[in-house]
Amino acid sequence: MTTHAQNYLKEAAAICQALDHGLIEKLADELVALRNRGGRLFLLGVGGSAANCSHAVNDFRKLCGLEAYAPTDNVAELTARTNDEGWETVFTGWLKGSRATPNDAIFVLSVGGGSVERNISVNLVRALDEARRIGCKILGVVGRDGGYTKTVGDAVVVVPTVNADHVTPHAEAFQAVVWHSLSCHPKLMLQGNKWESTVSR
Repeated sequence: MTTHAQNYLKEAAAICQALDHGLIEKLADELVALRNRGGRLFLLGVGGSAANCSHAVNDFRKLCGLEAYAPTDNVAELTARTNDEGWETVFTGWLKGSRATPNDAIFVLSVGGGSVERNISVNLVRALDEARRIGCKILGVVGRDGGYTKTVGDAVVVVPTVNADHVTPHAEAFQAVVWHSLSCHPKLMLQGNKWESTVSR
């Protein structure tokens, strides 16, 4: 009898094999172009994906020289906007306040990608509509069918569903796999990680 851990890791291995590596390369190209034109990267996510956004912002800023931000890192503004205008428009208001332009890009990390019909992550949907109105590039790593993010995005990686009971943990875990593959991509990485620099080869 196999254990849960064995099954989970087998699923993870299957996802690794099924991920669209061509789309990951396209994400890298979009981020290089963003950096070259001096644009900013706004990472949007809620729940566990919001925590992933915070980590990704660090990697993109420190290792890749991208000007990156996550609205969810500013809890005061996030909760003020939620309290005063409502949860659905927190990201839209943040983008307007940041004076986002067509030079910038949105990077969504999400399990479902946002859905008005299901009333899930509607704030992402509203933000994507605002990004389209402005003319920002839309990038992302999402799960399941990709939701609204996949529908309107320019380069969006969908984490394949290999077990319907594990959509969320795999989607959030592979958000990290994809963004780490980007932050160490030779096209993007400008500064090496500290640990690797301390180990003799």
